[in-house]
Order: sequence, then C-alpha cells, then structure tokens
Amino acid sequence: MPLAQRKDTPAPAPPPRARAKTKFGAAATRTAIPAANGSLYAGRAKIQPQLVHGTYRRIKWMILAVALGIYYLVPFLRWHRGEGEPTQAVLLDLDKGRFYFFSVELWPQDVTYVMGLLILAALILFLKNAVAGRVWCGYLCPQTVWTDLFLAVERLIEGDRRARLKLDAAPWSMEKIALRTMKHSIWLLIAWWTGGAWVLYFADAPTLVGKLATYQAPPAAYVAILTLTATTYLLAGHMREQVCTYMCPWPRIQAALTDEHAYNILYREARGEPRMSAKQATALRAAGQPAGDCVDCFACVTACPAGIDIRDGLQMDCIQCGLCIDACDTVMDRLGRPAGLIGYDTEANRRSRAAGGGTVSRIVRPRTILYATLVAGIGSFMLYSLVTRSFTAFSVLHDRNPLFVTLSDGGIRNGYTIRLSNKRPGERHYALTVEGLAGARIEVVGGTPGDMPVPSDSTQEFRVLLFAPAGLPTDPSIPLTFTLTDPATGESIRAQDHFKAPAP
Repeated sequence: MPLAQRKDTPAPAPPPRARAKTKFGAAATRTAIPAANGSLYAGRAKIQPQLVHGTYRRIKWMILAVALGIYYLVPFLRWHRGEGEPTQAVLLDLDKGRFYFFSVELWPQDVTYVMGLLILAALILFLKNAVAGRVWCGYLCPQTVWTDLFLAVERLIEGDRRARLKLDAAPWSMEKIALRTMKHSIWLLIAWWTGGAWVLYFADAPTLVGKLATYQAPPAAYVAILTLTATTYLLAGHMREQVCTYMCPWPRIQAALTDEHAYNILYREARGEPRMSAKQATALRAAGQPAGDCVDCFACVTACPAGIDIRDGLQMDCIQCGLCIDACDTVMDRLGRPAGLIGYDTEANRRSRAAGGGTVSRIVRPRTILYATLVAGIGSFMLYSLVTRSFTAFSVLHDRNPLFVTLSDGGIRNGYTIRLSNKRPGERHYALTVEGLAGARIEVVGGTPGDMPVPSDSTQEFRVLLFAPAGLPTDPSIPLTFTLTDPATGESIRAQDHFKAPAP
C-alpha cells in the first residue's frame, strides 16, 4: 500500500505474504491482492509514482529530450541530393520504393541492409542485457519515454503523488473535471502530434503538413494519425507499466539471457537488514547490536513506475530505470548515511559480500565477447558493403520461347531482355559489350549498344538481339559475359548468360 495511504487512511490488515525464490536464489516477497471476483489482476490499483530527483532522473530527462527532439524534428531536416530529387533528409518514399537517409539511398533490392540492421539491433540489445540488464527498457524504450512525458504532464496539472491520490479519491467536482479535462486534452494533443510526426517520414514534411491542415492529404495519412494517436494515448496514458509487464515479450526473454555477472538494480540486503526506524537503529547500534540502514520508508516503492518493491529481489516487472536508487539515496543523504543501499550491482557481488569476500566484476566474459564480436563483425561487413556497393543494377534475361531463331542465311539469333537501374541522380548513358562469342553482332532495338540512356533514379528495359554468323556456334549453349560500362565514371558491371544454338 502506498505511503500516502498508510498515513492518511487506516490501513486494512495486509494479505498473507508469500516467500518465493528469484532466479539466483535470492528470497523475494510478493503480496497477493485477491479481487472480489477471484481474478488475479482485476484488483490491480492504479500506480501513481512519486517524483524524485537525482542522477538517474536527470539522465532520463536528457534522454527524453534528445529522443523526442529527434523524433519530432528529423522530418523537417533538409538534404540536397540533386535536381529533381527529394530534399527531405530522412524519407521513406513508398510511391517510388526508396528509403532516403541523408546521403544513403536504399532500393527494394537493398532489403538485406534492413535485415542486417534488425540483426544488429537484436545483438546490441543482447549485449546491453549482458552488461547492464534492462537498460534499454529503463531509458530508451519508446514506451518508457512517452510514459515519462505523460507523467510529467500529469504532475504539472494534478500535482505530485499525494495530490493525485487525493484527487483520485475525491468526488467529482468542477475542479476535478477541469483538471482531468486539461490533462487528457494535452495527452491527446501529444498523442496526435506523435501520429502526425510519424506520417511525415513518408512524404515531404512541410508539404504534407499543409495538406493535412487543409484536409487535402491522402485518407491513409489520416487513418495512420488516428491509429497512432489512439495507441499512444492508451499505452502511455493509461496502460503504462502493464505494457511492459504483460504485453512486451522482452522481460521474459531477458530473464533467460541474463546471468549472475550482469548489472541489475539490487537492494543490498547485507547492509539494509534488519529494517527499522532511524531512532531504533541508533539505539541498537549504541547498545552494540546489529541494525540495518533501511528505515522501511517505502520511498523506493512510491518512486517506482512499476509499483514494485525492489527489496523483494530481482523481478520481471522491474524495468531497471534507476528511480528507486535516486529515492533511496535522497533518504540516506537526509539521514547522514552513505548512498548506495540500492544500486546497480550483480548477483555475484551480492553473494561474494554475503560470504565476506570482495567485489567481483566480470563485464568482459565469453557472452559479452561473443555479442561484441558479432556486432563489430556484422556492422563492419554492412558498412563495407554499403560503401562499395554499385549504383547500377544490371540483369539479363534470355528469351524462353523460342530459345533461338535460325535465319535465312544460316546465322543464329538470340533475344535478351536487359534491365538497367540507375541509382544515381542525373541521367546516365551506358555502353554494352558481349564476350564469349567472337564475331557476334549486338543490336539494341530502338537504340545503339554504345549509348543506352537510363533516367535518374529509375529502371529501364532494353530489347537486345545477338546475331552469330552461319557456322560460328560450335556448342548448343555457349557462356556469355555481358559488360555494361558508364563512360562518364568508368564504372562497369557484368552479368552472365548463354547463347543458344541447335545441336551440331
């Protein structure tokens, strides 16, 4: 039960507490709250976290500002790519099938880079978990960032935890209606702009903003904005910690990937127990008896956005945000006791201290080396592939029916469809040559082999005929190498196919 309720209202008899074991054997205490209808979750109370100040709260504010600044402002960044090219720095152009990221342009054929980025993201997440637990969840996850923003708005309008609890319990009045209306209006405004910013990544941002304001934007844009507005408002404003606990799979995956050397937020039991008031601890220490530093003030519980008690041990609900550390350090500072009763620590350290040993730190170990090596290897390969990739795509498709045509003079003709993709801004002119069949003649329908124009950022198909004089083919299938060269840049690219002829 929250601290404010413990002081302001008579506390009912607490339900029985069941001792459980965490993954590493630490005792954990959980309180079952049975609902009237017998459901485990129907009686779940709304969590109203207390605002705290400290190192981790400042880090979270800075990350929130940077992350939201990037999300909302990046669509308006400009990047010059050349005449006729889009000027938005980051743009996913669904009509043309292009993804622009500053100077990088990806085509649908470059989907391997997207797959590589997803693999890298997963490996980086594994590496973070192996080093510092759920640091992604506590600081960088969009659910955490937007929930922090919504909570900041709620505190600004309704006050801090005690004021919000009092407002929740108060009967409906004009003041309560006004406060709630203002809060939900701002929440909806933030959610609406979140959805609006998302669609700006799919079209020129200033142009789309004008069309949205004058109701000339495509219907899909309005549907996307309404959908993201609803999900942001519900997930960040109402569901909050329930998203992390019940909807997100990462807590369960993380529990299987962590080990005793990963840094997680832990309560240092050896120093904190037995819990008692500051006066009792002073009296016992004066008498030479043991007394813990924890004064059972519940500051860590009321500051937790997930509503858990970190003193019960490592729990799946904990997102490792560090706010309980700030809350506890504030109390320790007021009492004149050293900070760090709750902090980032490892289970190996906890066990070592319990046994009278020293600090055990193994950030560099086989699993972190493996993850770091995979991240560096895959990242380097992708970067090298991106830097050295060709800006021309070239494919050759042999006619299927007929495979060849015998001419009246005894010569053999083969037909091919050549597809060229120009991934650079500006029109390019290519020259085509064929190796593997000496004496053969190339003919480009509607053009010439020495000048095959392809417009900027587009794909062009050419019909190519290859003629072999009578008696020249000596094999029914002769390997050929088609070479495409850009005289302006010297870039060349090759493709393989065959010349078909009747069996001798």
